Amino acid sequence: MDITIKKLTTVDEMLLNYNLIAQLSPQLKEKDHQRLLTQMVPYNYYQAAAYDGDTCIAVSGYWICTKLYSGKYMEIDNFVVGEAYRSKGVGKLLLDWMINEAKENGCQTVMLDAYVENFKAHRFYYREGFIARGFHYLKRLS
Repeated sequence: MDITIKKLTTVDEMLLNYNLIAQLSPQLKEKDHQRLLTQMVPYNYYQAAAYDGDTCIAVSGYWICTKLYSGKYMEIDNFVVGEAYRSKGVGKLLLDWMINEAKENGCQTVMLDAYVENFKAHRFYYREGFIARGFHYLKRLS
C-alpha cells in the first residue's frame, strides 16, 4: 500500500467519500450529508482523506476552534477507516497527519468524541495517547 493523505476543503471533494461516512453513520442519508456539509464548510470544517492510489480508504472531518478550557484546539469529527483497511495502520497514519495539522495551526489540544459502544475506537485512541476527560451530553430537540 502506498498511502497518501490529502486535505479536503470543498463540499464537492467531501461528497465523494459519503460511502465511508455512511459506514460510521448509516442513518445519515446522502442528501442530508450534502446539506450538512454545505452548512459546515463555511465555518472552518475540513476533512483529511487517506488514499490507496485513487481510492479513498479513510476520512475524518475536523474543526479548528478555541474554547476557554482548552485554548486553540482541533476537534476530530467522524473518523472512519474503510472496513477492508482496518487494523492495517491506516488509522494511525491519518491520525498522525491530523495531529501534525493541529500543531501547524498552533493548537494546544486535539479532542474527539467516540460512540460509547465503539470499543475498538476507544482502544485505538487510548493507544494513541488520548484520555477520556469527561462525558459528552446531548439532548435531541427534534
